[in-house]
Amino acid sequence: MTASLPETAAPRRVLPALVGLLLGMFVSMLASTVVSTSLPVIVHDLSGDQNAYTWVITATLLTTAISTPIWGKLADLFNRKLLIQIAIVLFVLATAAAGFSQNTDTLIAFRAVQGLGAGGLAALSQVIMADIISPRERGRYMGLFGAVMAVATVGGPLLGGVITDAFGWRFNFFVALPFAVAALFIQQRTLHLPPRAKRTVKIDYLGIVLLSTAVSLLLIWVTNAGRSFDWASTETLLMVGGAVLATILFIVVELRSAEPLVPLTLFRDATFTLATIASIATGLAMFGTSVFLSQYMQMARGATPTQAGVMTIPMIAGLLLASVIVGALITRFGRWKPFLIVGGVLLIAGTFLLSTIHYDTNFALVSVYMFLLGAGVGMTMQNLVLIVQNTADPTRMGAASSGVTFFRSLGGTIGVSVMGAVLASTATGLFADRAADLQSALAGLGAAGAPVAQALQSGTIPQVSSLPETVRVIVEDVYAQSIAHAFLIAVPVAVVSLIAIMFLPNRPLNRMTTAERVAASEADLATVSVPAGMATLSTTGTVTTVDATSRRRARADAPMGEDG
Repeated sequence: MTASLPETAAPRRVLPALVGLLLGMFVSMLASTVVSTSLPVIVHDLSGDQNAYTWVITATLLTTAISTPIWGKLADLFNRKLLIQIAIVLFVLATAAAGFSQNTDTLIAFRAVQGLGAGGLAALSQVIMADIISPRERGRYMGLFGAVMAVATVGGPLLGGVITDAFGWRFNFFVALPFAVAALFIQQRTLHLPPRAKRTVKIDYLGIVLLSTAVSLLLIWVTNAGRSFDWASTETLLMVGGAVLATILFIVVELRSAEPLVPLTLFRDATFTLATIASIATGLAMFGTSVFLSQYMQMARGATPTQAGVMTIPMIAGLLLASVIVGALITRFGRWKPFLIVGGVLLIAGTFLLSTIHYDTNFALVSVYMFLLGAGVGMTMQNLVLIVQNTADPTRMGAASSGVTFFRSLGGTIGVSVMGAVLASTATGLFADRAADLQSALAGLGAAGAPVAQALQSGTIPQVSSLPETVRVIVEDVYAQSIAHAFLIAVPVAVVSLIAIMFLPNRPLNRMTTAERVAASEADLATVSVPAGMATLSTTGTVTTVDATSRRRARADAPMGEDG
């Protein structure tokens, strides 16, 4: 039986294939982070408001969340190598097209298409990793993933800030193209996945439509309620009611589908269910805070895009160090739960402390808060996927892996929407409260105050660094309080995440790759089915008899214990 199993890939065979996967992830992250620091400038130049700012980000997160389980399901049905290459091409083409946007509506549309490719990269990279690296050994490679995340997350904003200040923000959308070409070339040459058994393909199209409808209605409602219409209104009733109805229908369809988009039987596994709950908070912390931290640096501290990229380095440093060190420790000792618990505690501490910041808070303290949050994300994000893959049915590895990633993306999407809505609502109220102070500051500018007043009243996001000092201090104070208030939303969700982590079953990590587990299960099935089949053939009347030959074969085929 042992001879039939595929050999565990040696590091020299794993690393070249891993480089192609890492480069694909780098393309996805770079294309996203390179524009993060320039988004206030982009939205300002395209005459967008805070609502448009939120939707530029949410559109990508929304389609990423919706498409992730779709890509994961396709990974269980089709060629995974081809799928990840399609995802890279789709992502990069949409990103490049976004660079030609003339208004926020066009930008949001291309960012939505960009999210479709990002969902594929997020889901498929995890699934393919499980194909070539066992859960126990995967920790040692987390350092590479941490390095890629650090370079993309630190280098992206810095590069984006420099490009924006030197050449204009549109060039940010084109920098990922050469990396994408390199990723496709390397994957084609080095990524050789084990063959998989062919089977009938059935795609749950109705499930895709219902899931997209439910998530979209919910996010549109969260983003616009309280501004475009009242919270208690006919629009709220229609959107929330529609989202609930679509969710119920989605569950019914998934229960009856031969190939469900999200197999609900996965939730029978306590590991999958609890990891999913914990992933929601991780996604909210990762996406929500990183988005609004960049806005805090520019809107509340008057930083330029380049400076904002530099100022968020402490968070990325925490994420990098935590993911590298914890990954190595998990591989060495095989213990993962204590690190996840510490990560959950750090998530709570980081989000709570960031909810206390002001425009004049000592930056050393803000850096400590960001570092704690980054460390919490680094300890939990990848490891939650790892422990799900450790116990998942290998034939459903794509659905299980993408399921956790989906809820992480969904948590981030909903988090950004809610935090953006809270920020916009709070800022509107604070500007009304500070109207007298603003009028006094504008009056002190004389004739130069008129264009400043017009810019502030237009509803577009102001370019704070260019405002006169007396006005800038007021605007920074308003945005600092608004963003801090938005951070408070993440705290209770982080508490729920820690509770879920504490109840996770503490199962040891498997030392076999997905391909080896499939081969082992097939070998075990053959071992059991031969004597069972012979016993069935020897059945006479109502009494089942097993001849001596089948007994000897059954004993010979029975798996030996640890002592042999």
